[in-house]
Amino acid sequence: MLDGRDEVIAAVGQHLGHSSWLSIGEDRVRLFAEATGDHRGADAAGEHVRTGSRGRPMIQDHLLLSLSNLFLPEILEVRGFTAGINTGTDEVRFVSAAPVGSTVRAAAEMLDATELPDGNGVDTVVGIVIEVEGAAEPVCSVRSRSRWLS
Repeated sequence: MLDGRDEVIAAVGQHLGHSSWLSIGEDRVRLFAEATGDHRGADAAGEHVRTGSRGRPMIQDHLLLSLSNLFLPEILEVRGFTAGINTGTDEVRFVSAAPVGSTVRAAAEMLDATELPDGNGVDTVVGIVIEVEGAAEPVCSVRSRSRWLS
């Protein structure tokens, strides 16, 4: 937990922690395809069709990206502001693929925190990396931007 402007700014360069692990099964992949129309991950019958080099079904990249919004509040709690606003993302990278059934989590680092010119808040950039249990490299990395208002 970070409490107030000074603690948020002091956290720049610090590892903020990890989320809990989450298993991504076929049901979540199918529901994501239905919700988003991203049927690169599932065909009309709900069967997963995107496969990796070993013929295993793969999780949609954007499903992995969307998990950053699930994981970040678990890792980072900010207090001492009247509002927190997600203002977007920068530099999204899909590093590798993850098979359906993978267990994933996020790691986060405070990359930047800048006081607003009027002194009424802080803009932050948090680096989030989505990791697959047992994998040598992450599957997704994103720079998440937020504005914390006093």
